[in-house]
Amino acid sequence: MAITKFDIMKRLKLLAVNTAKLCLLLPNNVVNKIYIGQIVRCSSSSSANYRSACRGKSKADFVNKLRIVEEELDETMHFYELLAEFNAPFKVELRVLYTEANELLSIIVTSINTTLKNIAAEKEKANKPKKI
Repeated sequence: MAITKFDIMKRLKLLAVNTAKLCLLLPNNVVNKIYIGQIVRCSSSSSANYRSACRGKSKADFVNKLRIVEEELDETMHFYELLAEFNAPFKVELRVLYTEANELLSIIVTSINTTLKNIAAEKEKANKPKKI
């Protein structure tokens, strides 16, 4: 069964929620405070920007918004890595979230590439001379 945009929306939202829930459990210190602020923003931004992409005005707009999702997911993964360095007791939980983010990132990159191929195919079809 094919994955739908609603499946991706749910997974991105759940990633943001689970990230925030884990952050609430982390020790309160200077390093965690900074990293937590960043990871909560970028994980929730991935979800919000995907919703926006699904309402894109064109395929090009869709791709541009998906590229933002791609960047935000990559940034989220970076902060999982940093948090793991300073929070050894939470490495397993951070690895689970990292794995889900990485899978979602793969889906987003595939969506970008597929849409770009479709745009190119449509342009090629439109530029073909019509037979009389």
